[in-house]
Amino acid sequence: MLVAENTLLRARMVKAGYKQIELAERLNNWLRSVGEAGTITDRTIRMWLLGKVRCPRSPQREALEHEFGCPVEELGFTPPAPAKEDPVHRRTLLNAATGSALAAATGSTGPFRVGLDDVRRLQEKFAAIIAADHRVGGRLSIETQACGLAGEAIALQARGSATQRTRGALYGCAASFMSSALWAAIDGRRFEAAQRHLDRASSLAAMSGDPTIQFRIWSHAGSLYRHMGRPTDALAANDVARSLFVARRDPLFASLGHARHAAIQGLIGDAAAVRRSIGHAQEALCRAAEDQQRPLWMTAFYDQAELEGLAVAAYLSLRDFATAEAYAHRSLAGLRPYMHRSRAITTARLAKAQLEQGLVEEAVSTAMQVPADSNTHPRVRGMLADFGNKLYAAAPGSTFAYMWDQYIHNA
Repeated sequence: MLVAENTLLRARMVKAGYKQIELAERLNNWLRSVGEAGTITDRTIRMWLLGKVRCPRSPQREALEHEFGCPVEELGFTPPAPAKEDPVHRRTLLNAATGSALAAATGSTGPFRVGLDDVRRLQEKFAAIIAADHRVGGRLSIETQACGLAGEAIALQARGSATQRTRGALYGCAASFMSSALWAAIDGRRFEAAQRHLDRASSLAAMSGDPTIQFRIWSHAGSLYRHMGRPTDALAANDVARSLFVARRDPLFASLGHARHAAIQGLIGDAAAVRRSIGHAQEALCRAAEDQQRPLWMTAFYDQAELEGLAVAAYLSLRDFATAEAYAHRSLAGLRPYMHRSRAITTARLAKAQLEQGLVEEAVSTAMQVPADSNTHPRVRGMLADFGNKLYAAAPGSTFAYMWDQYIHNA
């Protein structure tokens, strides 16, 4: 008897851009976050796709439903008969298994107590996520790792006793990790996954009571909709970020809110609004005290160079290429050494601004300064492909077009 392939699951994976090993990794991270063993492999996924498994076991079904946001029936599986499931029994086993694991990890057989030391350990892992984002950005591995660490924070929240302060900090950690997963998905052009991360991150941030992480998430939401070409939604999301108390209290947050607003207003073509928002961003940045305590994600990236980088995006959208070029030069001069991804993106934008002004030789020279390994970044790859298409159209058969063609093929 022939077995029908699971075309529904395959279609969902293609739409999300998942390879078998990537989906297995994401499902395992979720399983571990709820205290289950992450035993899914690429072979498991292959058996599902071939239709040789009509319905995965219960924890795997839940992981699939969480990942794709739909019942397993919509993923091509046959649901089990209700009588075969005993939710109460399963929850009992899950709680027992998780409690045993935590006891083993702490060397204690008594009640597990979560403290601020656990929060600090999670914050150290968050710092590593931030560093990876600035170095490469957009990678599915960053997104997956951030989701797994968010699950780790929630698992601590659910399985141990803690003070109210610690619980708030754990929710804040989980929200921080999910906001990084959100940004990695945006940066990697995985917009459907980004929307799912946004929903989860905003819920966790609300439970944390931390206005700084709420600002980050809503600001990222504005960026998500901007990259999706939905400026009205982008402005609305960024307005939520700008209305938070932290943006009124701290000029640095206010500055970032204004700068990202300018980038969105560029999409609408409102030049006056762009100039006004950049002016507000600059004024607020000048008022921001350098010694004020702020979260790592903010201090690690936002400064004068980032403001000018957002101005580049705004003026490119307005097709004011001379102004965009001037801001790009200033941004590149001020970028911190570790901001490899930002440097690659701004360099690619500078090359576009020069090419659009007819400065073909300068544009090609600039574009060739983008590090070869940055071409694996989805945004940079798209920018360079667009640059090449415009170059071939502007100077077909030229020496510069030939140079660029050789550079791309040898990269």
